[in-house]
Amino acid sequence: MNNKEIMSAAMAQSAVDLNCDKEAFTKKENIIVYSEKNEGARKYLQLPFVCNLVSYGNNIVASTQPQYDDIVRSYISKYDVSHCFETPNMHVLNEAFIPFGMEVCFMAEYWLPDLELLKVLPCPYETKMMEQKEFQGLYHKQWSNALCEDRKELDVLGVGAWENDTLIGLAACSADCDGMWQIGVDVLPEYRRKGIASALTSRLATEILNRNRVPFYCCAWSNIKSARNAIKSGFRPAWAEMTVKPKKLVDEMNRTD
Repeated sequence: MNNKEIMSAAMAQSAVDLNCDKEAFTKKENIIVYSEKNEGARKYLQLPFVCNLVSYGNNIVASTQPQYDDIVRSYISKYDVSHCFETPNMHVLNEAFIPFGMEVCFMAEYWLPDLELLKVLPCPYETKMMEQKEFQGLYHKQWSNALCEDRKELDVLGVGAWENDTLIGLAACSADCDGMWQIGVDVLPEYRRKGIASALTSRLATEILNRNRVPFYCCAWSNIKSARNAIKSGFRPAWAEMTVKPKKLVDEMNRTD
């Protein structure tokens, strides 16, 4: 694969997720489509969307439901593409959905590898590839970015860093859809800032590509440590998403007890 093919694969998957044509993301004008369930969508998505805004930098493709068409159309017509994904403009969309028991929930930036920059970086500790069966017993908080207990069956490949017999870092990927695998990484606090995360991420990305899959990476706008790791590992920003969810779910996620 080359960079153009990687971007094309990502847009094709977003098209499945949002229920639109791949070419929709390259248009100059914003586009609204109606969300539907699709077996080919990323496994963790809850479809149909209430509202999900996606931009690859050219425009916004909004996947929503007919009853919210006026709200979404008004919003994406009023503000600049990039400003629709941030405050203060975001509050306008949030307030419009509150009477329906919905709120803005997720805001994330997604990254793809740049093949001109991606290379396996050195690790100061021993590393080894790991298969799904080796993840058993690792579903604990310290590895919760690399592995997902709710979707264990999707965690298909990883690479660990070891000091003697102790696992100190882990990058793993979930087969979220047929053609794209998402990378997550964790390093124990006392071993951070030693290049372990980027070494594991870059190696896993290379292994995923060798299996004819596209690796992708996701982090919040404000997660500077994660964004720095993506950049150092040879990834570059590709698209952004903002998702509206039921207020009940948002409140549950905000609980601290």
